[in-house]
Amino acid sequence: MARKAEKLQFQTTSRSGPEFRTWFRGEHVNALPHDRHLFRAGGAEKYVLQGWTPESPVIDARTQVTAFGSCFAANISNWLARRNYTVLNKAEDAGKSYVVACGEGMVNSFVILQQFEWAWEGTTWEQPLWHGYDAATYGYDPEVQAETRRMFDTTDVFILTFGLSEIWYDEPTGAVFWRTIPKDVYDPARHKFRVSTVEENKANLRRIHQLIRKHRPEAKIVFTLSPIPLQATFRPNSCITSNAVSKSVLRVAIDEIVRELGPEGALHYWPSYELVTDLFAGCMKHDRRHPEDAVLDYIMMLFERAWCRDSALTEAEMTGGFLRAGAASGLFPELLGRVVEGRRARRLRKILERETLVDDPSADRALKAMLGGLLAAWTSDSGGDSPEFAESPAES
Repeated sequence: MARKAEKLQFQTTSRSGPEFRTWFRGEHVNALPHDRHLFRAGGAEKYVLQGWTPESPVIDARTQVTAFGSCFAANISNWLARRNYTVLNKAEDAGKSYVVACGEGMVNSFVILQQFEWAWEGTTWEQPLWHGYDAATYGYDPEVQAETRRMFDTTDVFILTFGLSEIWYDEPTGAVFWRTIPKDVYDPARHKFRVSTVEENKANLRRIHQLIRKHRPEAKIVFTLSPIPLQATFRPNSCITSNAVSKSVLRVAIDEIVRELGPEGALHYWPSYELVTDLFAGCMKHDRRHPEDAVLDYIMMLFERAWCRDSALTEAEMTGGFLRAGAASGLFPELLGRVVEGRRARRLRKILERETLVDDPSADRALKAMLGGLLAAWTSDSGGDSPEFAESPAES
C-alpha cells in the first residue's frame, strides 16, 4: 500500500516556531511594517526613511538650496522658504531663470539635464525645445543662461524631482522637448513620442551628478520621484497602467544610480513617492493626482527634520503632523484630524476613553498610545487644560 504523502510545509514565519532560525536572513533585514508599527512615534522614520537620510542634517539658514523639476519640487521650495531657509529659486532676482519660470514643467530627466548642460557647458540645440504653458517658445537667451548659471554656481543643495519617463522628441536630432509640441508647429514627420528606458534615464542622472560634482564639488544632491501621476498618457492604453510603467522606469533608474554613486557621499534619495503611495495610500484628492495638504505638510516636516540642522520641530508637532496626514488619507477617522488640528484636549480624552479608532486591536492600542503621548505633551505645554484647548458645547 502506498504511503500517504506528508503535507509539505515550505516556510512559516512564527517567531516562536522551531523553523524561525532555519533561514539565513542576511546582514540587513527590514521587515514590512504592520499598522501597529507605523502608529508609533518615529514609525515613518524607521519604516520608510531608513537608509535614505543623511548621517546628520546639512541645511541651515545660510545653506543655498535650489529645488526644481516636477511640481512636487515646488512643495519643498515653498516649505523651506516659509521656514526661513535660503531657497535660491524663490528669490526675487531668480525669476528670469527657466528652472523658476517653468520649474514644475520640467518633469523628465532629459529636460532637467538640459538646464545643467546649457548653464554650465554652454550647450544649445538647433530647434526650440522649451515651451511655456501658453505654448510660447523659451529661447536660449544668454541673459537667462547667465542667471541660471549664477544660481547653480551658488547652490549648496540641489533637490531634483523627476516626474515621468514618457517623452516627446525631435526625430532627426533625438533632442527631447519639455512637454508636448504646440499645435501650430507640430510636424508628425519629425515630432515623435516614446517611453524612455531605464538605461536612458540612468545615463541622464549620471550626467547630472557628474556636472554638479564638476562645477559644485561640495554640493549635496537629492533625487526625488514625484508621486503625482500622469494626467494623460500618449500610449494606446489606460493612463493608470501607463503611469505605473512611467514611475517604475524612473524609480529603478534612481535606485540603481544611488546604489552606484551614493557611497561617495554627495548623492541622496528622498522617498516622497513611497510616503504618498504606500504609507498614505488613500491620500489623493478627488482629482486622483494631488495629495491632501496635510500629507504634503507631514512629508515636508519629515524632510526638515532629516535635512535641516536647526529645525525647531518638536516630537509633539511631528506626531500631530502624522495624525493629521493619517486622518486626511483615511488611516484614521476624519474627526481625529480635526481634534488634533484644534488641540482639543478634552475631546481627545473622550475619544481615548470610549472609542475604537481602527479595527485591528493591536493597531488601535498603538494609535491610542500615540494619542496619549500627544495629550501629555499638550498638557505639559499648557500646565493643564487651558481655554485654547476647550471645545464649545457644540463640539463636545
